[in-house]
Amino acid sequence: MKQFLTAIILWMTLTASAQVDKTVDAYYPLLRNGFQQDNAFQTVRFVEKYWRIAGNTGFNESIHYVEKILQKAGFVLENKGEADGPLTYRIEKRKMKGPTWEAVDASVWLGNETQPLLTMSSNRNMVAIHSASTPANGETAELVFVGKGSVSDFEKQDVKGKIVLGETATGALYNRAMQRGALGVMGYSMPAYTEPQKYIHSIQFQGIPYTDSLHQKWGIALSYDAYARLKAALAKGTVLVRVKVQTRIYPSTELTLVANVRGETLPDERFVFSAHVQEPGANDNATGVGTLAEMARVTAALVKQKQIHPQRTLTFLWGDEIVSTRRYIADDPIRAKGIKWGLSLDMVGEDVSKTTGSFLIEKMPDPSAIWTRGKDKHTEWGGSKLSESDMFPHYFNDFLLNRCKQQSRFNGWVVNTNPFEGGSDHTPFLQAKIPGLLMWHFTDVFYHTDADRLDKVSPAEMKNVGVSGLAAAYTLCSATESTTLSLIAELEKNALERLQTEWLLSKTAIQQGTAPDSEKHILQVWSDWYQKAVAKMNEIATSGDMGKIQQAIGHTANTIRQKERELVSKL
Repeated sequence: MKQFLTAIILWMTLTASAQVDKTVDAYYPLLRNGFQQDNAFQTVRFVEKYWRIAGNTGFNESIHYVEKILQKAGFVLENKGEADGPLTYRIEKRKMKGPTWEAVDASVWLGNETQPLLTMSSNRNMVAIHSASTPANGETAELVFVGKGSVSDFEKQDVKGKIVLGETATGALYNRAMQRGALGVMGYSMPAYTEPQKYIHSIQFQGIPYTDSLHQKWGIALSYDAYARLKAALAKGTVLVRVKVQTRIYPSTELTLVANVRGETLPDERFVFSAHVQEPGANDNATGVGTLAEMARVTAALVKQKQIHPQRTLTFLWGDEIVSTRRYIADDPIRAKGIKWGLSLDMVGEDVSKTTGSFLIEKMPDPSAIWTRGKDKHTEWGGSKLSESDMFPHYFNDFLLNRCKQQSRFNGWVVNTNPFEGGSDHTPFLQAKIPGLLMWHFTDVFYHTDADRLDKVSPAEMKNVGVSGLAAAYTLCSATESTTLSLIAELEKNALERLQTEWLLSKTAIQQGTAPDSEKHILQVWSDWYQKAVAKMNEIATSGDMGKIQQAIGHTANTIRQKERELVSKL
């Protein structure tokens, strides 16, 4: 009877916590009023006009633009470190091992045609990264087609002193062409999801290997239209092409901008946001830069107005994708131990009516990355099937999704998830065994193309991301006992719903001939994942009765386990 009464009291505590804890809800009105989507959009407008890679003019100008936003918001430059005040920032400077690069101008002319085949003014992705300049008047030479650019394809052609054309990326052509004395390369490679036969002038940015300043040549990436015209000309006989390229390759310094809102009681524990500056597009990733800049600004305003009191530190980081985030974690092992959560903003402002994409949260590895079924699906970016040993059980997946759904219930914002795929700033966190998630959009028909410009950006979408991301961070950085109990109850609901969903999928699979034991195993893995995820919720609270929290965790784990056994018995 005593155990029964204890369970009843605990259930009532969890239910009451879920109902009466209003802390999380209270953040949303503050953020909806405070986050100015036009501020974020104006930052995108500034950043996207530049072609950005680490160390070049556009990258550095973007960093300093955000720095001015931080200064105006009240962030002060660090003198002795983060402890200098509640709002601080710094710019980390590192001499680059290799040179940076930027294109100045370029054009391609076909035969004696009076109009250029391509110009950088209309196709700013046409020059491959690390391309050197041609002579001032350009280079005119015969065009030679080498198919897919294999060794055997090259052996069939004499490319010395000529321009190589291939149906593959410029980088894949470059070394073989240079070894055989070619002047330069022109490659066509567009993924099907970019719909190149519809968007015939789109070009995805590409790169070629960098050798040295004396031997570097050039590469041109082609649109579907340009490639088709070159192939049609070759079908009629010998083709001459004139290519003119002007670029700058020079030594530089890599910049990383780090801003901190210092936690009041647990400053060494932190939630880290990251947005990479490099890549030339508006959505990718000027929207991440602009959204994060406005997130930092509104956070500073709320702190100064004493409307929020973060107990843990919030860190905002702008830099070179993956490189800067990995370095932030690896450079200071003591600081790394205090990183509790990482959240990457990448392509977060898409106008989905134009790009065809959807807002997504890329989950940390969970069983959906092994058994991808039902509503779970990979994007066209693609992800390899993981194994059970790759799993990263954690409440952060469901927690962030729930915060985004709160915003969705307010205005109908469409929120989806995808199983883990990797490839952005969330991966260094996971590699360091730190919970890390990605907020992004995909599929995007303009992904990495020169059509990814300001007209494809939605200020409202950036606001939805900013509000949801900050609500998540504020909650975790200031969670009380009551808040934590409500989050445990929330995760329990998520877990039971997932088990029920998987049971229905397994039931159908068995009816279609799948072995029952295999389907039972899927349910058991999901149950184990959620039990381990809830066990980690003992780290959330910044104050309160940890004994009560631990008791609630045990109760939820037991409820999940019982639900699993019930459902498995029905298969």
